[in-house]
Amino acid sequence: MTSEDRWDHLLALDDELLKGGVMLSEWCSCIVREADAAFASGAHLASILVAVSGIEAYLRSEYSTGKRERLVTLIDSSPIDPRLKEDLHTLRKYRNKWVHVDDPRNDGAILENPTETENDLEEMAFFAVRTLRRTIYENQFI
Repeated sequence: MTSEDRWDHLLALDDELLKGGVMLSEWCSCIVREADAAFASGAHLASILVAVSGIEAYLRSEYSTGKRERLVTLIDSSPIDPRLKEDLHTLRKYRNKWVHVDDPRNDGAILENPTETENDLEEMAFFAVRTLRRTIYENQFI
C-alpha cells in the first residue's frame, strides 16, 4: 500500500465516521496529525503509539476530573460506548506490550518471524487509526 493509498484510507475513515463537527484541543489536533503522518508513511509502531497518545489527550480534555488519571482510568470513567471502551483497552494493552517491555533481550519472536511481527503491527496500525477517529468523533455536533 502506498503512502497515497494510506492517506486515502484516512480520508475514507473521516467520510465514514465524521457526520457533523467536533472541537478538539490544539494538543489533540497536533497529535492526531502526527499519528496520521506516521500511518501514511508506514511507520506502524509509531502510528499506534501516537494514536494512543491522541486518544489519551482527547479523553483527558473531555473527561478528566483534574487529577492525573492513568489511561485505563480515563477509559473506564469516560461516558463512551462500551464497545469503544473495549477497543480502547485492546489498543492500550497492545501499546503497553511495546512501551513497557519486561525483558528487551527476549526478542526471539521478532528475530524469528519479522514478517509476522510487521504484519501484526500493520494490522494494529489500521485498528489504531480507526479507533482514534471513533474516539475523537464520539461526541459530534450537527
